[in-house]
Amino acid sequence: MIKVLIVEDSLVVREFLVHILGADPEIEVVGAAHDGEGALEAVRRWRPDVITMDIHMPKMDGLEATRRIMETEPTPIVVVSGSTDPGEVATTLDALEAGALAVLRRPAGVGHPEHEATARELVQMVKLMSEVKVVRRWPRARRGTPLPRPTEMGLAQEPAKVRLVALGASTGGPPVLQTILAALPKDFPAPIAIVQHMAAGFIGGFVEWLAHSSRLPVHLATHGEFMLPGHVYVAPDERQMKVERGGRIALTGGEPENGLRPSVSYLFRSVAEVYGCDAVAGLLTGMGRDGAEELRRLKEKGAVTFAQDKDSSVVHGMPGEAIRLDAAMLVLPPEKIAPVLANLANHRGNTRRDP
Repeated sequence: MIKVLIVEDSLVVREFLVHILGADPEIEVVGAAHDGEGALEAVRRWRPDVITMDIHMPKMDGLEATRRIMETEPTPIVVVSGSTDPGEVATTLDALEAGALAVLRRPAGVGHPEHEATARELVQMVKLMSEVKVVRRWPRARRGTPLPRPTEMGLAQEPAKVRLVALGASTGGPPVLQTILAALPKDFPAPIAIVQHMAAGFIGGFVEWLAHSSRLPVHLATHGEFMLPGHVYVAPDERQMKVERGGRIALTGGEPENGLRPSVSYLFRSVAEVYGCDAVAGLLTGMGRDGAEELRRLKEKGAVTFAQDKDSSVVHGMPGEAIRLDAAMLVLPPEKIAPVLANLANHRGNTRRDP
């Protein structure tokens, strides 16, 4: 049985979540708390396998409770939010930086057309997160951190140019992407395309959240948009994102790949076809294998490829599969990725030409 603690200030919502999770034969709701202070006591008392956490609560909010739990009794935490307002989503995503593993919308009410699907999503997420070994957060890169010498990377003499950086991430990805973008210089010479698996409704707030800490402009990608050097483009909900010749973004309603839309595989395949050896691509923390085979294709085309290392990954599924396939030329912790990208851009040349 998976022991779950529910932290939620609304009695009605608390009972609703108890009903949904308790109905699954593999889950036991061992307790509930109505604020962060109660959550700390309940964690010590019940030793849950997973915590569902509300953010906006009296006395101690969910963000502070998450920080304290991860400092004292590290436990997998799933943030369950009733709001997808971009301003409130930013606070919710801060909980991921504090150590929470995932963010989900609160399931729709009984009788709503989406009730069964969203309830099932919550149950599945709780089960998946119960299997995650919680890892400590990694130290953030300092802006003054010296870049590794080009010769140390063994890639500086490649004749190709960096015309695009493509990144894929899933569980645990938001803080890693924040770390990378915050450390890149404002004159970074190539566009960056990102697919981050995330519950529907949160991606707009996620883009705003990234923009607050990045010196690069961060955009929710739009169809037909021309990618500019030093700009970041994040795939929107329920659209597949690819790049086209001429440096434009195309969004489609294509079928899910690996059960996902947007899919890293879909993006990486187009990057391999359009940019080939002029691309840099990386897979970050996340469940499954989305993008791993396509990362190998990029490597075969001459692109520089990397995967996040196991120690810093919340889940090493996607990057681990890339390493298993020998798709990653480099295996890096988050704080080393931005310096490597900056060095590659500087030493491979930064003259942009249309694909």
